[in-house]
Amino acid sequence: MKKAPDFKLQDQNSDYKSLKDYTGKWIVIYFYPRDNTPGCTKEACSFRDARSYIEETTGAAVIGISRDSVQSHQKFSEKHNLNFTILSDPDHSTIEAYGAWKPKKFLGKEIMGVCRNTYLIDPKGNIVKEYLGVNPITHVKQITDDLKQLTN
Repeated sequence: MKKAPDFKLQDQNSDYKSLKDYTGKWIVIYFYPRDNTPGCTKEACSFRDARSYIEETTGAAVIGISRDSVQSHQKFSEKHNLNFTILSDPDHSTIEAYGAWKPKKFLGKEIMGVCRNTYLIDPKGNIVKEYLGVNPITHVKQITDDLKQLTN
């Protein structure tokens, strides 16, 4: 098992959050490319809809991270009634630390960008499961199933 990289980033309310704030809890950290794009919106709304179930059955916190600004996150959160923390990582240092910053093809060119990856972190701060290049529509079911298994 690998230790989850620590971070200190601002959320959609301009409050700073770090990994240490969640010590003793399971955490779902998901990285996504951009606020208000179709896939990212579907994924965020899926986490929103499943959040109370995830929290009640496993005690896990859900955290989304992208390069978007705090202001963008605030608007995204309000527009879609998101009920979990989204963190702004404009210099992509945390995204890189988790291995979610990779070359991608865009209009025939290779550019660096955020991969749609998710990490399950146990109460001791270890990454116990990685999901790389996930499907934003079906992914949340995988997370809830795995969390139920890991926390029971």
